Amino acid sequence: MQARFDALQRRLVPLWRSIRSLNQDEQTIVVVPSMTVDREFPGATLKAYEERFLFLLFLLRQPRARLLYVTSQTIAPSIVEYYLHLLPGVIASHVRERLFLVAVQDSSSAPLSRKLLDRPGMVRRIRSLIPDRERAHMIPFNTTTLERDLALALDIPMYGADPRFFPLGTKSGSRRIFAEEGVRHPLGEEDLGGMGDAAAAIARLRSRAPDLPAVVVKLNEGVSGEGNAFVQLAGLPPPGNASEGPAIERRLREMAFENPRASYDEYAAKLALRSGVVEERIVAEELRSPSVQLRVTPLGEVELLSTHDQILGGAGGQTYVGCRFPADAAYAPQILREAEKVGRRLAGEGVLGRFALDFVVARRDDGGWEPYAIEINLRKGGTTHPFLTLQFLTDGRYDPASGAFRTPLGAPKCFVASDHVASPMYRALTPEDLFDVVARHGLHFDQSRQTGVVLHMMSALGDSGFLGLTAVGNDHDQADGLYRRTVAALDEAAAEAVRP
Repeated sequence: MQARFDALQRRLVPLWRSIRSLNQDEQTIVVVPSMTVDREFPGATLKAYEERFLFLLFLLRQPRARLLYVTSQTIAPSIVEYYLHLLPGVIASHVRERLFLVAVQDSSSAPLSRKLLDRPGMVRRIRSLIPDRERAHMIPFNTTTLERDLALALDIPMYGADPRFFPLGTKSGSRRIFAEEGVRHPLGEEDLGGMGDAAAAIARLRSRAPDLPAVVVKLNEGVSGEGNAFVQLAGLPPPGNASEGPAIERRLREMAFENPRASYDEYAAKLALRSGVVEERIVAEELRSPSVQLRVTPLGEVELLSTHDQILGGAGGQTYVGCRFPADAAYAPQILREAEKVGRRLAGEGVLGRFALDFVVARRDDGGWEPYAIEINLRKGGTTHPFLTLQFLTDGRYDPASGAFRTPLGAPKCFVASDHVASPMYRALTPEDLFDVVARHGLHFDQSRQTGVVLHMMSALGDSGFLGLTAVGNDHDQADGLYRRTVAALDEAAAEAVRP
């Protein structure tokens, strides 16, 4: 199976060269936004996350591109039309002829790839919509053996990391690569197979750093910070004291979970099953959490794509809720240099596709910033879709040297984006209501100015009361202002909708 997959992936090399040559040869893109992660999604939330990558419809600006977008449930026609109307310089009827929406009609929480593999007839239908499988590829959200097997069933290559590299993107794998490549990262230990290992690791860390105030325990496969738990160490017996071990075990039982639904027994079982890490919690007067996005092309080239400042929330401030682009120029060059080391290592291993590195930067007394690499995400993430939305709509590029994004005419662009614009009142709104709100308030993305708001994840409104949005401005202040005005307009519309 691995040999068949390797042969399939080699097709990406001539396809990539053809795409880069801009010769407009016919190609078919199959989007399968399957969420194969350590997290349960209710039906409506899963539907919204599968629609998070509808910005890929912008690829239909290429006049000979066909796009198949596969989902668990049917996408509302008004949402599809919303994205198609954002496309500049195209003929709508010509675009619709090249767009194929395929829905499995299965609202269960199972990954979309699993649903497709369980339905060979659906796989055959998708294959029948691909005129030339030599000029086609699949774009998944993340890559596990399910997505690999689906690529094999469709007989098209997958633009993403081979799942055999999955260990490199775990918390333990990330720490090993950082150590081997000389990338600064928090003091800690990896490959811990249970709470006993975690307690022993904490004792060893305290022997090296007796004043360590707190540590973070992380599940190897945790997503968006939800696999993290915090252990306070202040007041413990001195390192090496006979009572230290029992005291550490008690602190572990009192750990604070980032996921409010987690329990000690459940967390301990996951740590024993999947392993994890313990590392110091970086403490400073000012902390920020930037990330770097990279990709390795089918030709083996490492490209630095963008930097973002992550917006974090949750009980311990570890849950990803949004991002600002680009990251602060005060530390962007530092994290780009460290990320490039990791990118070249992953390219050497044979990793393909987009991935991200998360950092914590701590402000020093002299005003500078000290970066610490936190983890490697071998998948698309919460910063992928807003950045590519901006890139596709403006044809602009991020310049790693200057840390700025500019359009072909040299205009700078910034954005603030979130997948978690939420209120219980939003359940009274429909996607059509959202379109009305942004249009009436002049917030809709305007191609002439190349500023405004792009909405996404609208299917979760009725059930869960949340949506996503990307606010594009010419600078950070304008983007932040657009974001705040949009949220205020949505709050006003929702309050009106629920008023008796």
